[in-house]
Parts: sequence; C-alpha cells; structure tokens
Amino acid sequence: MKLMFRYTMKNKKWLILNFICVFGFILIELGLPTLLARMIDVGIANNDAAYVKNMGLAMIGIVVVGIIMNILLGYFTTRITTNMTADIRDDLFEKIQGYSHNEYEQIGVSSLITRVTNDAYQIMLFMQNILRIGFMTPMMFGMSLYMVLRTSRSLGWYVLGALPFLLIGVVLIARISEPLSTKQQKNLDRINGILRENLSGLRVVRAFVNEKFEEKRFDKVNDAYTSSSKSLFRLMAVAQPAFFFLFNIVMVLIIWSGSLQIDAGQLQVGDLIAFIEYIFHALFSFMLFATVFMMYPRAAVSANRIQEAFDIEPIIKEKADGVTETPTKGYIEFKNVTFAYPGPSQTPVIRNINFTAKPGETVAFIGSTGSGKSTLIQLIPRFYDVSQGQVLIDGVDVREYNLAALRQKVGFIPQKALLFSGTIADNLRYGKADATIEDMDRAVEIAQATEFISRLSEGYDTPISEGGSNFSGGQKQRLAIARAIIRRPEIFIFDDSFSALDYATDAKLRERLRKETTESTTLIVAQRVGTIMHADKIIVLNEGDVVGMGTHKELLENCSIYYDIAASQLSEEELAK
Repeated sequence: MKLMFRYTMKNKKWLILNFICVFGFILIELGLPTLLARMIDVGIANNDAAYVKNMGLAMIGIVVVGIIMNILLGYFTTRITTNMTADIRDDLFEKIQGYSHNEYEQIGVSSLITRVTNDAYQIMLFMQNILRIGFMTPMMFGMSLYMVLRTSRSLGWYVLGALPFLLIGVVLIARISEPLSTKQQKNLDRINGILRENLSGLRVVRAFVNEKFEEKRFDKVNDAYTSSSKSLFRLMAVAQPAFFFLFNIVMVLIIWSGSLQIDAGQLQVGDLIAFIEYIFHALFSFMLFATVFMMYPRAAVSANRIQEAFDIEPIIKEKADGVTETPTKGYIEFKNVTFAYPGPSQTPVIRNINFTAKPGETVAFIGSTGSGKSTLIQLIPRFYDVSQGQVLIDGVDVREYNLAALRQKVGFIPQKALLFSGTIADNLRYGKADATIEDMDRAVEIAQATEFISRLSEGYDTPISEGGSNFSGGQKQRLAIARAIIRRPEIFIFDDSFSALDYATDAKLRERLRKETTESTTLIVAQRVGTIMHADKIIVLNEGDVVGMGTHKELLENCSIYYDIAASQLSEEELAK
C-alpha cells in the first residue's frame, strides 16, 4: 500500500479536487431523500402545490449539480491514476536500466515485462476504484448511518445488526483471494516467458517440427492461469449475490417494521421513504467498499512485485564522484583477474588473467566454447565486476569510473547483432545521436555495408523490423559494427562479431578497420583463426586459464592448443607461412 500511496500523493492538487467532488456528491445524494421526505410529509400531506413545486425544482437543481460533480470526479480520478501509472512505469523502467546482468537473471525478463505492464495496470484499476468508490463509500456510509439513526433509532438496529455479517464476509473473501491473486500473477509470468521464448525461437521450433509440443507447453501454463483466474472470479461472483441477499433481508425487515410504526402513528410515510433511501445508501456503500476491499489483495500482490523490483540493489554500483576524464586514452590492463558468476557455486570462470593492450594494438582472444572469452571482455565495460584483481582503463580501476563515462570509451559489438525497430539511420545514430550523413557513409563503408544499403530504395530511411528480422545475419552484423564505428570510441570490442560474414567480407572489413583504428585499442573475440591471425597479440584461453600469449607464428610454435585450433581450420600451406 505504501507504493500506491507514495505515487498517489504526487498528484496532490488533483487529489484535493477529487475529494471535494466526492464530498459534494455525497451531500447531494443524501440531500435528495431529505427533500423527498419534506415534499411528501409537508407538501403532499397538506395539499400545498407551491411547496411541492419548489421542492421539485430544488431536487432537479441538486440532480444537475450531482451529474456535474460525478463527471468531474471521473475526470480527476482518471487523471490521477493515469499519471500515477505512468510514473510507476517510468521509474521502474529507469530502475531496470541500472540492473546488471545478474539482476535480470534473478527476476527474469518475462517477469519484469509483466511487472511493468500488467502489475502497473492492476494498481491503476484498484486506485480508480479507491478514488471513486473507496473515498466515497466510507463517508457515504457514515453520513447515511447518521441520517438513519436521526430518522428512526429503532429501525437503525436492523442495519447495525447486519454489519458484523458483512465484515466477516469481507475479511474471509480477502484472505482467500490473496493467495489466488499471487498464483495468478506468477502464472502470467510463465505465460509471458513461454510466449517470449516461442516467438524469439520460432525458426528453431519449426525446424524441429515441435509446434505441437510448444502448443501443449503453452496450454499447460495457460490452463493453470485460467484455473487460478476462475477460482478468483468465482469467489467474487459468489460474494455479490450474498451481499445482496443480506441487503434484501434487511430491507424487508425495515419495510415491515416501518409499516407497523406508520400504522401506530409513530412514523410518517415520507420519513420511511427517506429512511429506505438512507438504508440503501448505507448498505450499498458498504457493499461497494467491500468489493473494492476484495480487489485489494490482487493490487497488493502487484504492488509488492513492483516494490520488489525497486528494492533490488544492482551488484554493479556506480560511484557518485566517479572518474570522468583521464590524461591517456585506450590503455587496458588486466591484473590477476579472477571472476565467478554470482550464485551458489561461485566457481571461477576465468582465473589469474594478466595482459595489457594499448592504442593502435589489436588483441585477440581464442579458445574452445566455454573457455571464458566473452566473459573476460564483458568485465571491461563493467557488465560484471571482477571477483579478484583489477581491470584498469587508462590506469584507473573500472570500478572508480563514472559508469556512463567508462562505457562512452567503449564501442561494444556483441555476439548477437541486435538492431532496434526504426530505420537504418536511427540505429546508426544510436551510436552517435548527432551523426551526419557523412558520418554514416564513412561508418558503413568501413563496415562493408555500403553495397547492400545502396541497393535499398529508401537507403538509410529503410525501416528495420523488430530485432532486424528483415535483414540477414551478415547484414545485421555489419550494421551493428557500423553503429560502433560511428561512435569513434577509444576501445573497440568485437565479441565474435564477424562470425556471420564470409571470408572475403571479413578480410576487407578487418583491413579497413586497421586503417581507421590506429588511435584506438581493438579487442577481438573469435572462433576463426583467419580472423585473428594478423593481431598484434593473441591470447589463448582454455577452461578459464591463459594457456598461450603471443603472435600467430609464436603460438603455432609454442602453444599446442592454438596449433590444434589452427590445424583444424587452415591448410598445411597456411600453417607453414
């Protein structure tokens, strides 16, 4: 509830106006029965047409004001809840941007999507009911109860007698609905997870003819969500008729008892009619409030899930006064670096890594799958923090940097070339927001993308679909490389970024890169020896350890693992060169 209260209070001005409309609407609703009673007991009983007319006009005026109040109440409520939901989503998205890879793995991407979308929506629905009904019903109930007791204390006991049964029903329903709501939201997370996997892996699913298997897997989770939803809605469906049943019993008893009092001359007809109206407002208000209260467990579950995401502290923490400028640019040093992924095992993925790289140099990493190549280079932009040792950029430990300044130094091209929806120009400017056409021409020429872009009728304005699915793997890689080149970073990191390129394009691209990166440090992770054989320094990794370091020729002579890799890819003539 603290989360909802905190974000609601950001709209104090609208909240005050909302409260004024609620209070005004209540006065109007309760004023009508009072005027009706006077019309009957005074005007009609005394055959006073003028009095009846005046009361009628007053009632029409009150109804018009009530309609205006109700319209304004709806507007203010919607304004508050939409602002609140937008603020929650903005703040949560900003928080998620600061997560490290560990936090994403801890919560799960599909669950984060659910929290930003569905959980925030559940809070909005609940707060809309709170601001309209939750504010109104307690005041309406209290004032109606006062008018009931003021009109007839003897009849008021019927209302007071029904209250304990109503309270017990509300508490029981709330307790039963909370675990059902939790289960429902968790099942929704699982639905989003399976849907996300299936859509992103659609080609794999079709290639293995596993559509039926995926359908069954989805049906199982969907049935679980349906089951928990049915239980929740069934509970709500039973609650309302039960309240109305009790409500009708009270009304019958009041009409019966009131008729006896009228017959005995202890009560007037108008007062009984007004009393019935007051009772209706009192009990109906309580029933509406109970309905809102029954919604609370589901909203509370959503609020707790959002608060959980807010409360998680990223492992990668930025220094408030971190380094932003250094006298040198592009110098890298690994000093006794050991790293283990966060978790229960804490088994090091890389151990005691030591090497240096400087501007103008190309340092390459090669090794078998799982040897720690990608993990090692992800320590440079602080996607993870070292377990032991230091990673130094320009003589400064990366943990001492302002995070944005550190990553501004790096042009990172990941294994999977990810393009964002938009145009080619939008994606290139993701690397440099103010990039000119000349900047883009230079970047795509170096990345060997000029040829296929020139064939596109819309050129740089060509739309890119989600994930870049309308481009081939090689085209996406070249655009991702161009996006990094346009930034002109001090350090280039290519994480197996040439794997989708043919050998000729790979060779041309690397040749152009060598000419353009004479003042930058280049790190390349690769599986192909042909991609890295001209590097100034090649580091061979095996199961997290450095087992060789040197040039291509040096490693062929003194590193058996590198020789085996090279022999599996190169001809005897190439090995002999």
